[in-house]
Amino acid sequence: MSTLAVCRSIYTEEQFHKTYGTPKDLARPPLSLRDRIARSCTCSAHAFLHLLKRRVPILSWLPRYKLKKWLLGDLIAGLTVGIVHIPQGMAFALLTSVAPVHGLYTSFFPVVLYMLLGTGHHVSTGTFAVLSLMTGSVIDEHLPQNPLDRNLTSEEQSDIYAQRIGMAAAIAFLIGVIMVAMFVLQLGFLSTYLSEPIVKAFTNAAAFHVTISQIQNMLGLPLPRFTGSFTIFKTLVSVVQSLPMTNVAELVISILCLIVLIPIKELNARFRTKLRTPIPGEIVMVLVATGVTFASSLDSRYNVQIVGSIPAGFPAPKLPSLKVIPKVVGDTIAITFVGYAVSVSLAMIYAEKHRYSIDPNQELLAHGISNIVSSLFTCFPSSATLATTNILESAGGHTQLSGFFTSGVVLIVLIWIGPLFNYLPKAVLACINVVSLRQMFLQFRELPELWKISKTDFSVWVVTWMAVVVLNVEVGLAVGVVFSMMTVVCRTQRAQCTVMGRAVSTEIYRPVEQNDKCYEIPGLKILSYNSPIYYGNRDIFKDAVSRIVGLTQEKIRKREKALLVLEQARKMDISVVDSGIANPVFHQDGCILKPEAGTCDSYTKH
Repeated sequence: MSTLAVCRSIYTEEQFHKTYGTPKDLARPPLSLRDRIARSCTCSAHAFLHLLKRRVPILSWLPRYKLKKWLLGDLIAGLTVGIVHIPQGMAFALLTSVAPVHGLYTSFFPVVLYMLLGTGHHVSTGTFAVLSLMTGSVIDEHLPQNPLDRNLTSEEQSDIYAQRIGMAAAIAFLIGVIMVAMFVLQLGFLSTYLSEPIVKAFTNAAAFHVTISQIQNMLGLPLPRFTGSFTIFKTLVSVVQSLPMTNVAELVISILCLIVLIPIKELNARFRTKLRTPIPGEIVMVLVATGVTFASSLDSRYNVQIVGSIPAGFPAPKLPSLKVIPKVVGDTIAITFVGYAVSVSLAMIYAEKHRYSIDPNQELLAHGISNIVSSLFTCFPSSATLATTNILESAGGHTQLSGFFTSGVVLIVLIWIGPLFNYLPKAVLACINVVSLRQMFLQFRELPELWKISKTDFSVWVVTWMAVVVLNVEVGLAVGVVFSMMTVVCRTQRAQCTVMGRAVSTEIYRPVEQNDKCYEIPGLKILSYNSPIYYGNRDIFKDAVSRIVGLTQEKIRKREKALLVLEQARKMDISVVDSGIANPVFHQDGCILKPEAGTCDSYTKH
């Protein structure tokens, strides 16, 4: 067995610094604020190019692009994701309570901008169900009139949609401003407060909100969209009460869509390693449903709700209405943190898998500018998306160049093919919404493993999920964050204080309670406390040390009492000596024997 002998002097901190020198940060005089600003603002051609490459990452990775090795994978992955973006973008626009064409815009501009500014090689940006749901909830709260009301004229519906996309674009603009401000302040670390259990529980619970909200479109029911707490339960009650008004044609369309899409999703997931590209079930369903509806006039004969006019090309850029921003600031902050946390989490997962690094603060800048610029073209909030990012990576994507091909597919649809989707039933988009949430629903599978790893994280998951399902999405997220921070405080306050013992014939120390062959050094207590000591756990730490060492308050009081008795006895000894008696005799009952006056042989008891 190998042995290690440690033989050195014992140093205090002061003695160590005197012998080996003071740390550089302590020895160096601190710079003034003016000097620090001046140092950071020094500029040269080399520094400028370095900064430009950091802020526009495509200038860094594109010159090193391996054309023969990566191009085919990026091409296939980009085209595949682009095909998925078309139905998904229109479906999530419906979830955001805006016209479907705005989902196509949101599937184009953020993709191009992230390709230029993002650091995640395998991240796919665009429409995201959770952000669409949160944005739609804010819009419904401030603009409650339902554009799907069948009693409205087409002009009235257009006006309502214009107001709604105006607010959605304003929210996207504000999200971008907040993210850019966070980038300037280097606040990328704030995403850590949305831990993995919070994000997964939140997205899973939000998937229930999305599914319930799409029931009315799948059944053709003209229901109001509820906001606030207990939204899921209010919607379910309304659906049950309105079941007699179900549009049979839309119900049949929804059933057929689910029968086709769900098995395709399962096949894509099960054979993802064998399929070069996933089966594009959504786009096939969109094409078939559009053709059947147009040929059989389902919209006029059976009152099937269709997407309606999709204009070709792009809208003229314009600044969103800033008047609505004060009304939506609080909700927008929550949407910002969710979008950023999901985006950075996805980027980190795939960066770790493929062994490269990302810059969380640069991700703030990339998504911030994406949302600001996109809002000028009537886009709603965007972020990285779970489903398309997974598709991009599994289809063989290597770099952000796949976004070029993705945006190319969406561009073709916007310029030439878009008007052909006028007759697409909204029930099909609702089914696509529901089926796209498969990955989020499957997060339930991770709960047993999470219970084994950390019961505290398990409780965070459950509390967050319950809060989001029962309360609204924003309040539920806040509850999850607060509860998670409380668990952190509790962990630091209730950290375990253990006695460490030395393993026989080694210099290794382990907890004595858990290791029978570890022994304590006589006359020495070595304690391990797995937490920083601060005002919140100071008293708990002191009590733990007192209990382990044996210096409880009761024993301290007894010792103080004993010391007091000894002090009294000492004073009495001094008084006896002062009286001329050098050796007082003590009786066994503690009384002092004093000599009688005039003799030295006889003693009397006092």
